[in-house]
Amino acid sequence: MTPQHDDELRRFDRVERWVHWLTGALVLVCIATAAILYNSPLAVLVGNRHIIETIHVYCGFALPVPLVAGYVSLAYRRDLRRLNRFTRADWHWLRSKRHRRSGIGVGKFNAGQKLNAAFSAGSIFVLLGTGIVMYFPDWTRLVFRTGATFVHDWFALAFGLLVVGHLVYAFNDREAMRGMRSGVVTRRWARQEHSRWAGEHESGSAEARSGS
Repeated sequence: MTPQHDDELRRFDRVERWVHWLTGALVLVCIATAAILYNSPLAVLVGNRHIIETIHVYCGFALPVPLVAGYVSLAYRRDLRRLNRFTRADWHWLRSKRHRRSGIGVGKFNAGQKLNAAFSAGSIFVLLGTGIVMYFPDWTRLVFRTGATFVHDWFALAFGLLVVGHLVYAFNDREAMRGMRSGVVTRRWARQEHSRWAGEHESGSAEARSGS
């Protein structure tokens, strides 16, 4: 699917966007239900603790499903490879405020987005693993269940803060949000924020036009 206008670039395909939004929805439900379960005033206000706990558990178990299902998309697999590749230019981007502001030399994802993706994926699987230990108490010894509860609680807090930071950045960059919502971004934004990716995308489009 190509952008509707010449001043737009295709950033994410439909599968990638569905993976992002489904995972985000599951994460937000897990955070909301966890807040209710761990906050006594909220728990009393909402009630139905068993239902809240069931929703929390099943949404937690479902978290990896969109991430794995996304492998049907070639674009998704390509972007995973991009996110997993931390280069010297990424370290330079982190150290240089000028590069962070201008997007000079930045590919499809900047270093901050790569770190966010890595921490998010790691947190999801740590929370899933510790959640399984907590939910099936007969599978392990008490000491492991105690440790799993400790790790689960603190990772949940850290992951919650990471999600809040992600949302703040997303709402402050409307064009990035538009890219995840509709799949396209303006060329101007791409050149400013992800200049290397924009250049690769435009040169590829030019080659395709010349070969047609």
